[in-house]
Amino acid sequence: MTTLQSTAPTFDDVWRTIQELALMSKETDRKFQETDRKFQETDRQIQETSQQMKETDRQIQATSQQMKETDRMIKAMSKQLGAHGNRLGEFVQEMVRPAVVRLFRQRHLPVHQVMANLIACDDNGQFRAEIDLLVINTDTAVAVECKSRLSQDDVEEHLERLAMFKDCFPQYSGFTVLGAVAAMVLPQDVSRFAYRKGLFVLAQSGDAVEIRNDDDFQPQQW
Repeated sequence: MTTLQSTAPTFDDVWRTIQELALMSKETDRKFQETDRKFQETDRQIQETSQQMKETDRQIQATSQQMKETDRMIKAMSKQLGAHGNRLGEFVQEMVRPAVVRLFRQRHLPVHQVMANLIACDDNGQFRAEIDLLVINTDTAVAVECKSRLSQDDVEEHLERLAMFKDCFPQYSGFTVLGAVAAMVLPQDVSRFAYRKGLFVLAQSGDAVEIRNDDDFQPQQW
């Protein structure tokens, strides 16, 4: 049997192995440093992202607060404008009321009584309709809607109100019911629309109130 004998490493072999190990150690250290640098960079990016998210959240909160404040201001302004509009509507109503009997008598409607703010409720006490001014004689009633500025929507709403007038105010079921609108500011197109729908159109003329319908006008009856 032949015995294999291992050759003892020479000095050069050992030295070469030591150099290779040293080189491998340097490479491993370099990779560790590179990995550590990447971890530090990732941590920096995470911190920057967190800061950006905090800033975004702060901006969202600030924007939300601004929106709440804007909403509050809009509601307050709307309330003020609504109250102002109501006062102007009341002013128009008080301006029209003394003149309506004379104006409708000139149109051969012998009215003699004016009532303001007639409100109808159902059997449960729920609001149904309100008439600003009701001008009547023994068999005819003219329901007048008063606005500071009249719009087409206002005219259409008044037409709906007139359609259910006798149901809301059954004491006038035997009357001929006519409709009218009155305004301080009355756009020409709205005036023509109301005229075509068979409504009397009352508007301010200087310090007085006039009916703008011509002599050929035929009022709608309800």
